[in-house]
Amino acid sequence: MFAASCVPYGTRREVTDSDRRKFAEVFKKCDENNKGYLNTEDLKVAVMMLFGYKPSKREVESMMSAAQQNTTGMSLDGFLKSMSTKKAAHLWHDESRQIFTAFDMQYRGFLTLDDFKTAFRLILPHFSERMIIEAFREVDLDSDGHVSYKDFELAMSYGNSEA
Repeated sequence: MFAASCVPYGTRREVTDSDRRKFAEVFKKCDENNKGYLNTEDLKVAVMMLFGYKPSKREVESMMSAAQQNTTGMSLDGFLKSMSTKKAAHLWHDESRQIFTAFDMQYRGFLTLDDFKTAFRLILPHFSERMIIEAFREVDLDSDGHVSYKDFELAMSYGNSEA
């Protein structure tokens, strides 16, 4: 309810043609011997080049299976789809972190009901206090009166899947 009702989902999370060209360029660089596909080691290097971290074995296996690669490796088309999904997820995570930080006006690392009330009054001034309290309770998963970033991110991802 909360995330779907107040978070603007814009085009900022879209992967651009420029991103896709960069993905294709990295694919070419990592495709040793121009074989037309990336094996798991090639894919690890490509993710490092694009996202700045070495993916786990499990993450690589997941990407390979999700891309429905051929028996020898991941094709360019599969790579483009996989990296586009990964890039959109990174952009969404960054956006969620920025929203949480904006709501956390006291820099405590968690949100209180008062933080929610303040944010809602700024964003949705006509939203009733009862609805704000309900939204807070929905996001405060452990009912401790604090919404951690993890709770917030989970609520945002729930709203994102409904959008």
